[in-house]
Amino acid sequence: MKQRRRKDLALREDASTYGALSSQTVPFKFIDLFCGIGGFRIAFEKTGAQCVFSCDYDKFSQQTYAANFGETPHGDIHTVAVANIPEHDILCAGFPCQPFSIAGVSKKLSLGRKHGFEDLKQGNLFFTLAEIIDYHRPATFVLENVKHLVRHDKGRTYEIIYNTLTQALGYKVYPKIIDARGVVPQHRERIFLVGFRELRHFEFPDFPAEGPKLASILNPDVPDKYTLTDHLWDYLQNYAKKHQAAGNGFGFGLFSENDVARTLSARYYKDGSEILISQGARKNPRRLSPRECCRLMGFPSDFKIPVSDTQAYRQFGNSVVVPVVESIAKAVVATLRRPVNYRPDLVLKMNEKRNADVAKRIRVPINYLKARPKKRRQSSKAP
Repeated sequence: MKQRRRKDLALREDASTYGALSSQTVPFKFIDLFCGIGGFRIAFEKTGAQCVFSCDYDKFSQQTYAANFGETPHGDIHTVAVANIPEHDILCAGFPCQPFSIAGVSKKLSLGRKHGFEDLKQGNLFFTLAEIIDYHRPATFVLENVKHLVRHDKGRTYEIIYNTLTQALGYKVYPKIIDARGVVPQHRERIFLVGFRELRHFEFPDFPAEGPKLASILNPDVPDKYTLTDHLWDYLQNYAKKHQAAGNGFGFGLFSENDVARTLSARYYKDGSEILISQGARKNPRRLSPRECCRLMGFPSDFKIPVSDTQAYRQFGNSVVVPVVESIAKAVVATLRRPVNYRPDLVLKMNEKRNADVAKRIRVPINYLKARPKKRRQSSKAP
């Protein structure tokens, strides 16, 4: 009896080591940390994964999340015991980027505030994230942040994050900066960190170099309230001229329907200066409506916006681009479905061997019939 138990144990260990993480029919479970309005959730639910926990401290984001997913996220992550977070296979987190973004750092410096990890309110949330990963040991995680994270504090911030995930937590991490302009009409570069508990082969999906233009998300008829007042338009033009004379690149961004916009930021509600839509020479430009921002970020057309314009601008400006995360989510789930020891070169060699074995078993029929000699063409001329 003891020998049979050892044998069964050995078989189970072999299956867990070399087999896929889960069968094709069992959905993966994921948690949605710093969830905002649910961009990660939309993407991963399209793969068939099931969300078992979400959190975000912003009450207005909670309202939008609840309106679209039927549940209100937990608030401040510090109020939730790590052990009370449900078990999960995938951890998703767009942890707050303001402490590391160019705009966020500039603003904090001008106000004499701390930034990066020294920002006690937001900067240290990464270590809370690391604590959750360390406790639950999910099979994989997908993290998103601003591109400037790599350069913040002369690269030291990113070095701490990467070393924490790889050396301290022992995950294999794949980082990549992705520009969303291949799937939405917006130049938006973000860094994604995809980590696996086991040494799995993973490849980020490819995105087109060029994608749709602004015409694909613009409404033909927009209320006049989104058109800039004469006072604001004059201010933005004078502001741009002043910085242009000083050799700075600050100023508004004016676009037509055939263009690709700048990055939509959380401060868009203030004046809309980074993305202004031209309405011709006789009319002041306008800002995007919240519904247009919704499309610009790749959210579905039926996505509910239950909050004010100001809050909607903040929420979409802080969100992930849904089609980008959707493509990454598909690649992540496909990786988890494959055996741990899967390698493309190994699979190629296995296929070559399999094809060779098949070729040996196939008998090629031999044609024993001799080819008939071609008839000589007779001349039509008389002898």
